[in-house]
Amino acid sequence: MLQQTQVAAVVPYYNRWLRRFPTIRSLARATESDVLHAWQGLGYYARARNLHRCSKLIDEKFGGIFPSDPNELKSLPGIGRYTANAIAAFAFDQPLPLVEANTGRVLARLFNVRDPIDSSSGRRKLWESSAKLVCSKPARDFQNAMMDLGSLICIVRNPRCQICPVRKFCRVRDPASLPRKRKRAAIVPLIESHRLCTIGDALLLEQCYQRWRGMWILPRLELDGLKPSSLSPRPIHTSVFPFTNHRVTLRVYRQRAHHVDPRVQRWFRKEELNAIPIPSPHRRAINAFFTSKRAAESHRKRSLE
Repeated sequence: MLQQTQVAAVVPYYNRWLRRFPTIRSLARATESDVLHAWQGLGYYARARNLHRCSKLIDEKFGGIFPSDPNELKSLPGIGRYTANAIAAFAFDQPLPLVEANTGRVLARLFNVRDPIDSSSGRRKLWESSAKLVCSKPARDFQNAMMDLGSLICIVRNPRCQICPVRKFCRVRDPASLPRKRKRAAIVPLIESHRLCTIGDALLLEQCYQRWRGMWILPRLELDGLKPSSLSPRPIHTSVFPFTNHRVTLRVYRQRAHHVDPRVQRWFRKEELNAIPIPSPHRRAINAFFTSKRAAESHRKRSLE
């Protein structure tokens, strides 16, 4: 969960996750839909799918016992060098190098790494530098200290060098100039159109097989060739959200369900929506619709009194 997501956002999800899946075996036996539902809101859903696959492999291959060997850990889905070493260090107190955002910044400054840290040469130098510093025991305390040093003192802007406990070992003259990164890819704007179809309090949803694979979304809408009379004159909901290097504008149009594809589409009663995985942008659009619908009904009742 902490991959690509900050601690403050993760903690409530982590606590709910452990209540829902208290053991590896309980996660292994869950459906993918249940796993995605528990994860919704955290984004980067490949992490949830990989975690689910990990639990199944650990249950089958390791008898439900989480492996401590870094090489065995790296054989599991979604676990690379950093995650394997982090698990081995923090869960099993093994002295292994670690490079993440905070420790990477500390290492780049301590060892004056001038290469972009997101380049192959920069990453290699950071890992080599981390390996030079690793102490034997307690390994987890050392790595915690490195992360705290980066998050509290060796910060991105205005590093607090005057109180840094390793200042005399630092090789860089201008700490704020490091670490360097390659130029970011340009943000690409996208417009995605979807339709909102209801019968009473039932809503039509479509199972996604692309970006949000396995989750339920509002049915996609191809605007080309549609008659203006078949749509609302304007979207009933518009929102913007980031996705990797894209800036996505979601537009939702009110429309009648002229055709339902039973292979991928299904009607859900309103009370069922909280039990299925729906990506946050689409859930916000659905909630906004039902909120406005309740408000309109309340206003209509008051006007009749």
